[in-house]
Amino acid sequence: MISLKSPREIDCMRRAGRLTAQARALAGSMVRPGITTHEIDTAVRKFIESHGAKPSFLGYGGFSGSACISVNEQVIHGIPGPRKLKEGDIVSIDVGAYLDGFHGDCAATFPCGEVSEEAMRLIRVTQQSFWEGIKFARPGQRVYDISHAVQQYVEGNGFSVVRDFVGHGVGAKLHEAPEVPNFGPAGHGARLQPGMTIAVEPMVCAGDWRVKVLKDGWTTVSADGSLTAHYENTILITDGEPEVLTVAED
Repeated sequence: MISLKSPREIDCMRRAGRLTAQARALAGSMVRPGITTHEIDTAVRKFIESHGAKPSFLGYGGFSGSACISVNEQVIHGIPGPRKLKEGDIVSIDVGAYLDGFHGDCAATFPCGEVSEEAMRLIRVTQQSFWEGIKFARPGQRVYDISHAVQQYVEGNGFSVVRDFVGHGVGAKLHEAPEVPNFGPAGHGARLQPGMTIAVEPMVCAGDWRVKVLKDGWTTVSADGSLTAHYENTILITDGEPEVLTVAED
């Protein structure tokens, strides 16, 4: 069942979203050769907790980190640890914060030092595909109008969208209805209504779209070993233009 948020709940989600976006920005600013993913994760946890919130992912389904930190061919759900980042890596960081009873959820992929031209293009296309998708995040449109726009943009630029994992509603629970795929035919799915809050999150592979989950049960990688990127924001469906809730500034 899709939850429509009240004005009070939307205000809470704005606060949670702002804090989540600030945590994402902090994590991105730390990406550099030689730092460990554990160090980034620790900073994210301390930052979120210092604002009276809880990291949404910590302990979720048994996940051991406060952020998902996925490097190169790792698409999502990378577990923070002793791995040191190196020049040329691209690093996807997904964070969530639970504040005042609501979650924010966002992600982005950051270059570590100098990266290849193709890696940078992958990052940019993934981010832009989000903005192409939310052009259709308006009342009366359907979820798959967003999905179709993301897919068309990504594939038009020679990349592929992951099929096994999708975006989702977000609110009092981290994952709510509806699912928001990054692929599919326009004109399908739930009709968008003001008060809906959803996480739109393109997950893009430089090669084939197929993925596999590693033995740790979390880390998801491109099956062909190609580079991947991830970009996500929590958005609110309004009477007009969608509002991005995971923004770092007021």
